[in-house]
Amino acid sequence: MPKDFDIAVVGSGFGGSLMAMIARRLGHSVILIERGHHPRFAIGESSTPLANLLLEEIAREYELAALLPLTKWGTWQATHPEIACGPKRGFTFYHHELGKPWKSEELRRNELLVAASPHDRIADTHWYRADVDHFFVREAQNIGVEFVDRTELDSLEFSGDAVRLSGPNFSVSARFVIDASGPRGFLFRTLRLNEEAFENFPRTQALYTHFDNALRWADVPCYSGGEPPYPVDDAAMHHIFPGGWIWVLRFNNGITSAGVATTRDVSEGAKSWNRVLELLPSVQQQFGRAKSVLPFIHLPRVAFRSGKAVGPRWAMLPSAAGSIDPLLSTGFPLTLWGVARLAKIMEQNWEPKALREYERITFAELDRTAKLVAQLYSHFDEFDKFCEVAMRYFAAASFAEAARRLNRPDKAPSFLCGVDQPIDTINVAGLNDPGRRNWYPCRGKDLIENCGKLGVSADEVRAMFRRVGFEAA
Repeated sequence: MPKDFDIAVVGSGFGGSLMAMIARRLGHSVILIERGHHPRFAIGESSTPLANLLLEEIAREYELAALLPLTKWGTWQATHPEIACGPKRGFTFYHHELGKPWKSEELRRNELLVAASPHDRIADTHWYRADVDHFFVREAQNIGVEFVDRTELDSLEFSGDAVRLSGPNFSVSARFVIDASGPRGFLFRTLRLNEEAFENFPRTQALYTHFDNALRWADVPCYSGGEPPYPVDDAAMHHIFPGGWIWVLRFNNGITSAGVATTRDVSEGAKSWNRVLELLPSVQQQFGRAKSVLPFIHLPRVAFRSGKAVGPRWAMLPSAAGSIDPLLSTGFPLTLWGVARLAKIMEQNWEPKALREYERITFAELDRTAKLVAQLYSHFDEFDKFCEVAMRYFAAASFAEAARRLNRPDKAPSFLCGVDQPIDTINVAGLNDPGRRNWYPCRGKDLIENCGKLGVSADEVRAMFRRVGFEAA
């Protein structure tokens, strides 16, 4: 193996592998360095419409055709059924009172369903990361990226126009280093960077694993059915309760990802998980027969913000510069937007001014997301107010997706742009309508009626719908 490279990427999750593939497509010699090995478990498993669109744009721009099928449930299943994933038709929220079974209400004041797609064929997905990350690594190798795993790095040395990365029985040099190793990762530790706190963010812990034999919520006796805008389990499911929330993501290989993020102490693994379930009788029924297939993982501190994201000859992906909370599935779009920006800066030969602007935008997006999530946490015991805040997120995210699909990216140049504006200015998806009683389908006519907010015509919207397959076949 060569000992000198143009680009070294540390961390081979999907973000690191994607960054390595882009660098190779731009003509650079690239090494991708992994501490562990594949296939392996990883947190961060749920895509969104905006994330899928960003991945599609990146794959097309840098001729990574092998990745395109993974941007929609339908093409994924047709092309790579061997890579496990789950359909994600929307975001499902249920609000629980501690110690009481969950019950449907006529006005649906304790639930919120927000559809993300009109049918399965163009639906988003939950990524079974053991399969997906392994696929990304193999694709990186296929186009000429050098990959090494089981490689622990413990030092970084700057010399002239090169950076030397070293560990036990390993040493390479590179002109530039990209850190994709996650929160409190390689560069944060090696450079001894400061950790900063997000303003007014609760001190949360997380506990999570994978299960088999978990019930679908629609099969739990308390669930009343009805005609929701999508199957409620084919979604990112959130069980909200005072002080925290539980996520439930279902894959098509029989595995269910579930965990809790909370201000409570959940440091005792299965014991803590069972104590949380005892507070939520209906969720306890959902997991009554479920068995964990992996050890529980405990995060004593979920939120993280590095003091720096760039420096001379190095940069962090947003996933390494900060992490907030899996609530609302913000990790994928934050990471992919960062990948797209770093790719452009790579084309500019790492111009220092561009790197500083990348750092500014990265932290601005992380801070904006943290502010929103903190507001949601503050209303976990007031679900009507929780829904009001959530509407701002869904309005901003759907506005950004529509703007990009309609070739108006200037309308939404960054993640959650406009989230602090009056919701009426960015609401193009028919949200915040009391008449819908907290069930929001994905309807084309809502975007058509609000097309003026994006500066486009109704005919342009209809043409976009035909282009992306919005109408069911």
